[in-house]
Amino acid sequence: MLTREIKEKVDGIIDDHNSKQSAIISILQGIQKEYRFLPEEALDYLSGRMDISSSKIYGIATFYENFSLEPKGKHIIKICDGTACHIRKSQPILDALKKELSLSQDKTTTDDLLITVEMVSCLGACSLAPVVNVDGIVHAKMTPSKTTALVRKIKEGALSEDKN
Repeated sequence: MLTREIKEKVDGIIDDHNSKQSAIISILQGIQKEYRFLPEEALDYLSGRMDISSSKIYGIATFYENFSLEPKGKHIIKICDGTACHIRKSQPILDALKKELSLSQDKTTTDDLLITVEMVSCLGACSLAPVVNVDGIVHAKMTPSKTTALVRKIKEGALSEDKN
């Protein structure tokens, strides 16, 4: 349901980009930054306001991996599963996180929207494998126990409290 708040926020983001259709990716990034995902009602409103078809907007939103149509947590944990990290046991790190956070293959975000866990192809830090990226900060030579300790710090509010 489109609320006045969503309409006003999307209008502000569109206005920040001078209502230019060529800025659609930047506008979508602004919406995602605001909500940590792309709400359906915001995309539908954006379509009408920008005179861009819904199918084109959804096509862009689903083409780029950084966009999400599902709510994400306040904190994003990315586990590298590139060759070096995979060989050095990134899968047990993912398994430990899933257990610690009660997540599954289909459920990647905690119910309280605090943490989202994602397995990614490569974080570009092969010499530090296995690596985990938390809110943009790379943590090297991780183990399942080090990673669950990191999660507990997040839960206690000891990491990145000012993250949007």
